[in-house]
Amino acid sequence: MNILSQTIIAHRGESFDAPENSLSSIEQAWKRGANAVEIDVHLTADNEVLVIHDKHTGRVGDKKLYVKKSNLTELKCVDIGRKKSIKFIDERIPTLIEILKTVPSEAQIIIEIKCGKEIINPLIQILKTSTLRNSQIEIIAFNFGVITEIKKQAPHYKALWLLDLDYYLPHWLIRINLNKIINKVKKSNLDGVNVWAGKVIKHSFVKAFKKEGLLVYVWTVNDLYKAQNVINYGVDAITTDRAEWLTKQLVGTKQ
Repeated sequence: MNILSQTIIAHRGESFDAPENSLSSIEQAWKRGANAVEIDVHLTADNEVLVIHDKHTGRVGDKKLYVKKSNLTELKCVDIGRKKSIKFIDERIPTLIEILKTVPSEAQIIIEIKCGKEIINPLIQILKTSTLRNSQIEIIAFNFGVITEIKKQAPHYKALWLLDLDYYLPHWLIRINLNKIINKVKKSNLDGVNVWAGKVIKHSFVKAFKKEGLLVYVWTVNDLYKAQNVINYGVDAITTDRAEWLTKQLVGTKQ
């Protein structure tokens, strides 16, 4: 798709133009040439892995159901399209199985776990039965216990720890704790970190992880200036709501 060395990840699909985490959003990302798409997953009451960001459907849907308290049949009755646009009316929440079937042969799917360890076994079973290669699947999570358990049970998938350091820690404490974070990631055999693209993302921060052979992804970058900065800092991947647009802008600046 591009001449960039960084991977551009479509955040919940092409979520700027279509309902986030929907089949329309993910398929639009693939049609526009995305190399990678990030999705979010929760576990339903009947142990189905559902692609949705929040713990309930209220923000994106026409009714509010809590995912872990509802079964798949109930959740499939929720319309997640009409709040975005009338052209997406009757869009339904997809399952992970449905999304995996859309992934092109050379593309990657980045799966963010939004709930607890209860999803690990159902998730791994679904991934095992998928036709995707191991290299096409990456898993991320904020919950350190969840992401380390995933890496322990399924070491063949890349696993990155999600961090929002600007929100949780003052900058001076981040600098002091940087080596502790790196050591924690390495001891758990994780492949790297996926960090909010705030003030903490500097060349020195990225360099510290890369020096230890760890990947550094950033989220969520929707403007060209910020994207150019993090590329200059040496990040491996950029997550964005506007994957096609951002890629074209970045490629244009390199030509």
